[in-house]
Amino acid sequence: MKYRLFAILLFVCISAFPQTAKIKSLQKQREEMLRAAENSGKLLRDTKKTTNTLLERIRLITTQIAARQTAITLLGQEIEQINNEQEQTQKDIVRLEAELKTKQKSYAKAIDGMLHKRQKENKLLFILSGKSLSESIRRFYFLKDYSEWRNQQADEIKKRKDELASKRAALAKSKASRISLLGLRETEQNNLKAEEKTREKEVSEAKQKEKELQAIINQKNKQANALNAQIERLIAEEVARQEREAKRLAEEKRKAEEKKRLAEQQKNKSKGQGSTPKESASEPTYAKAASPKETQESLKLSSNFASNRGRLPRPLTGSSTIVSHFGTQSRGRVEINNSGIDLQSHAGAEARCVFDGEVTRIMSFPGYNICIIVRHGGYYSFYANVENIYVRQGQKVSTGQSLGKAYVDPDINRSLLHFQLWKGTNKMNPEPWIR
Repeated sequence: MKYRLFAILLFVCISAFPQTAKIKSLQKQREEMLRAAENSGKLLRDTKKTTNTLLERIRLITTQIAARQTAITLLGQEIEQINNEQEQTQKDIVRLEAELKTKQKSYAKAIDGMLHKRQKENKLLFILSGKSLSESIRRFYFLKDYSEWRNQQADEIKKRKDELASKRAALAKSKASRISLLGLRETEQNNLKAEEKTREKEVSEAKQKEKELQAIINQKNKQANALNAQIERLIAEEVARQEREAKRLAEEKRKAEEKKRLAEQQKNKSKGQGSTPKESASEPTYAKAASPKETQESLKLSSNFASNRGRLPRPLTGSSTIVSHFGTQSRGRVEINNSGIDLQSHAGAEARCVFDGEVTRIMSFPGYNICIIVRHGGYYSFYANVENIYVRQGQKVSTGQSLGKAYVDPDINRSLLHFQLWKGTNKMNPEPWIR
């Protein structure tokens, strides 16, 4: 009976856990989407309404709408999951009530029988009236087991009552949560309608200023393409330099080991311990050159960097938001190929290093202010739109270290940073790498 009770409780826990975990996961995702929508809304409110920022405003409200739509979808899934949980809880309550009623009847019957038995004879007389000693012992253990069984039944009835009360409380809480989520979904749907109207208004205004916007887009596209070409050239030069340096160090290592080997041979000959004629005629055996220390450190740094994929800190301090993603971005009729990501944060935010490394290049570039390249073994991180720099070329930097103040756009009063990530001469999407 005890094992059967345990099995039932285990089944109830296992069946209820995935649903609860799923609801928590949906709730977390929904909260993240609502935070993203609110953050985009704040950026939109802070952005001055000018021709130069019109496309940025449209992009921000589009991002806000996308986050809001996702949040509403997640709310629907959350409500559906709660409905499923309520249905399961209701079934558990019906089952527990039936089991409790059965156990109570069984226990009551046992108690009635015991009371009836006690009216005729007491326990001691029942034990001593056995026909033999062995029968009296059996009667003793029978009464002992019977007493334990009654206690166990009483405990099981109490557990059933407690479980039933817990299920009823969970059901009441679930119903309250469902009502709250339904109200929240209605609110978010109203917010979405308002945001869609705002976007329609902004898009209508953009159509009226299409020529001005096209000129702005073309200029930004030209600057972005020039920057990307410059970065590719600089990183290619840096990779080639590192390869030359590694080869030079390896050659120096090999020559040093060969010189040491020849010196040892000469020393042995002078002591009369040279090799035999057969050994002298054979080809000399050269020790394989070990990897230089710098190359080993570079490999270790590369390995550590790769193992931190998804855990790198954001390259811009504060509550930063990615406002332009990696890859092809449409701006009106022009497509801009973004080799990295663009982030916004509060005015005064700083560019920070995403991993341990060395500053290899610092340069200025039209439209992107000061740019910094940091090498992390075989990986490179690139930071553009920095104003006041705190580091110098050749300096070792650590994870999270500030590199300089990010540029503040006066139209939106927000710090902007362009960030790229490279593995050798191959550019990568930074988003899967950062937290």
